[in-house]
Amino acid sequence: MVVIQLPWPPSVNTMWRTPRTGPLAGRTTLSKEGRDYRKAVEQAVMLQCVPKVGDAKVAVDIEVRMPDKRRRDLDNLPKAVLDGLTHAALWHDDSQIDDLRVWRSDRMGGCLVVK
Repeated sequence: MVVIQLPWPPSVNTMWRTPRTGPLAGRTTLSKEGRDYRKAVEQAVMLQCVPKVGDAKVAVDIEVRMPDKRRRDLDNLPKAVLDGLTHAALWHDDSQIDDLRVWRSDRMGGCLVVK
């Protein structure tokens, strides 16, 4: 089993941008927050010596440790995390995930523990 602790992801609302003007107008692009989060995930994978799973089918369990007592929707968290792990080459593509569980832990800490 692979276990990795990741930083708190940006919200889906801040992860992507669609410029209205300029050469990228009308195209949805990864925001600075999104790019920074992908780099943070890549560093976490490297520093925690996480083995790659290649093209195998996987089950992913995400323990959510909230940063504070504010109410948050769990369904907004997995996109940035799974895309970040794909970008870090943990697996080839997040379409390999056959089973996905996201749950709120009683523990605090503003991080995610992914198994």
